Amino acid sequence: MERTQCCVVGGGPAGMVLGLLLARAGVEVTVLEKHKDFFRDFRGDTVHPPTLMLLDDLGLGERFAELPSKRLEKMRMVFGDASIVAADFSRVPGPHKYIEMVPQWDFLNLLAQAAADEPTFTLKMGAEVTGLREGGGVRYRDSDGVERELAATLVVGCDGRDSLVRAEAGLVPHEYDVPMDVWWVRVPKFEETGEAAEVFGCFANGLAGMTMDRGDYYQTSYLIRKGQDEALRAEGIEKFRERIGGLFGWGERELAEIRDWDDVKLLKVRMSKLPHWYSERVLCIGDAAHAMSPAGGMGVNVAIQDAVAAARFLAAPLLRGTLTARDLARVQRKRNFAVTLIQMQQLGEHKMLIEPALDGTLNERTIPLLLRISDRFPMLTAVGAFLGGIGPLREETPVFARRGTMEG
Repeated sequence: MERTQCCVVGGGPAGMVLGLLLARAGVEVTVLEKHKDFFRDFRGDTVHPPTLMLLDDLGLGERFAELPSKRLEKMRMVFGDASIVAADFSRVPGPHKYIEMVPQWDFLNLLAQAAADEPTFTLKMGAEVTGLREGGGVRYRDSDGVERELAATLVVGCDGRDSLVRAEAGLVPHEYDVPMDVWWVRVPKFEETGEAAEVFGCFANGLAGMTMDRGDYYQTSYLIRKGQDEALRAEGIEKFRERIGGLFGWGERELAEIRDWDDVKLLKVRMSKLPHWYSERVLCIGDAAHAMSPAGGMGVNVAIQDAVAAARFLAAPLLRGTLTARDLARVQRKRNFAVTLIQMQQLGEHKMLIEPALDGTLNERTIPLLLRISDRFPMLTAVGAFLGGIGPLREETPVFARRGTMEG
């Protein structure tokens, strides 16, 4: 029988950060990731200022800076012929006045390498959890297909919006109504302007989308009405190329790279939140506890902040062997306000921007008042940058995880 003090299910950003932090406290932690590598396309690649500050605290800032990246310094919204800067990240407080776009697999590999230096850390790739184990821990299938059991004092579900840990623990989230799903697509960028990279939101003629400059391509989300994926695909790929090209001003050269529907990935948008993030010996964080809308790109940042709070509150009771449900409740109490505030902000964006955009009633004459004010008074773009780039209640890095200098 394998044993560990904390079993983390899911090797995404929240799971890997939690594993690294707990291991630096001396907690025996095992991360189980069902895939055999971290390479998945169309993951959240935005690394926000709080995460960049966390990496600095962990002594990983210099190593992170060596990864291929693109800095996003502004968020611009285009309504027909009108263009408005909604957020200017150069105005936020702190040392990192930008959002870094880094391939998530590179970011996760960096965390895995740092965690591997800790003697109490174990990462098992290709290990798919199949259920919770009576008495604490999980059952899982290893990379060779062998059924195994891992006993644990605590199981932390970092396994996303379709969390098996959550379902096995009998935790049922409240689901919010959302107006859209998203098509993800890469569009090549053939000309380098030399200007700072920006996030663009475009809204025109009943169409809506966001695109992020990744250097040699645009990572693009095209919004469709909830549940319309099958009907819109039936219209043909040429119709989609015509729509997205008209929305962003792309020509045949760029659009030729969208060859068929295999190049267009569907994200079924969900927003939800658990009334209780925990049960006996089980805690959920990140999307497993509260699935976020892609509006604002805050999901990864919020999940990592959950992990920081969880490590700070749970390391000591795990080491003492005194962990109780009250310790798990502390994590939810600490994070619940920030999560609720961000989800309210996202629901507001749905109502103010996305619903009228998809209805065809959002244009240069009906730009929301808050954006009009920001356009007139540029200093107010700091508000949008703070809400979208930093968010409420940044979690402090635990003292036990800090490193003053680079290691390795």
